[in-house]
Amino acid sequence: MAQVGIVMGSDSDMPVMAKAADILEQLGISYEIAIISAHREPDVFYEYANGAEAKGFKVIIAGAGMAAHLPGMCAAIFPMPVIGVPMHTSSLGGRDSLYSIVQMPSGIPVATVAINGGANAGLLAAKILATSDPELLQRLKEYSASLKESVQKKDARLQEVGYKEY
Repeated sequence: MAQVGIVMGSDSDMPVMAKAADILEQLGISYEIAIISAHREPDVFYEYANGAEAKGFKVIIAGAGMAAHLPGMCAAIFPMPVIGVPMHTSSLGGRDSLYSIVQMPSGIPVATVAINGGANAGLLAAKILATSDPELLQRLKEYSASLKESVQKKDARLQEVGYKEY
């Protein structure tokens, strides 16, 4: 049974949302991924959001661009955490998406990551799940340690070869 639902409004969102899936896979978290348009198929969207709890989802990661209603509508229906991923847009650079997702009315919160922040959405979902899963928490700590080690290796190389050769 999937713990996280990943949903996007268009296949053009896939490169960003795939980063969330990659993180979840790396951390051993089950997920289900779908393309559903809240505007073009509201009945299908409603069925998805309304049935997400029964499917076992604990978190939904919803990516959307432009008007970006998908995350907010998920939050209006799904009773557990929703993480919104605003997509970069050609017209307004993703600010339209960001504002649409982050400016939710009182009582309908959506956690929002950076524009095109699919990886951080996956990590935030993992951190939410880790509050009740000690093994996952340990995997997250190991992930953080690997990030630190990666930076330290880069600095060691910089110190060894200098910035001109880096």
